[in-house]
Amino acid sequence: MNTAYLLLGGNIGNKSESLKQAINLIAERLGFIAKTSSIYITAAWGNENQPEFYNQAIEIKTERSSTELLKTILEIEESLGRNRSNDKWQERTIDIDILFFNDEIIDLKELKIPHPFIQVRKFVLIPLNEIAKELIHPVLMKTIARLLEECEDKLEVKLKT
Repeated sequence: MNTAYLLLGGNIGNKSESLKQAINLIAERLGFIAKTSSIYITAAWGNENQPEFYNQAIEIKTERSSTELLKTILEIEESLGRNRSNDKWQERTIDIDILFFNDEIIDLKELKIPHPFIQVRKFVLIPLNEIAKELIHPVLMKTIARLLEECEDKLEVKLKT
């Protein structure tokens, strides 16, 4: 059984409902949802001229390989109305990123694990810290809690109430 940590996010449409639908589809198609963080609200990162994001981290247990996981995640995103373009940081109904897959380091054209920007984004680290603060980043060899302490990202991340 493989353990994967995912970050879900979206900033258009019914954001709470999109996160809920994504979690349901992940559970249905990929495996057991072991943990879910709270939902956090964050201003857009990279391209700031767009609506705020809702973000949530989850831990899943899956029989799928990392590449099978990616393929199914892309299908789930598409089924929930995600339109991919070559432009980075665009508005989206749902975005599902694989943050970690076991303690593996994967460097393929289509898949980089650990996700290369975990340590510089509070909107990733804060929900991930809620569910996996002792998890060790296999490249940086630091816990999520330590990475959050060291993160210099100034973007405000608020708990959705």
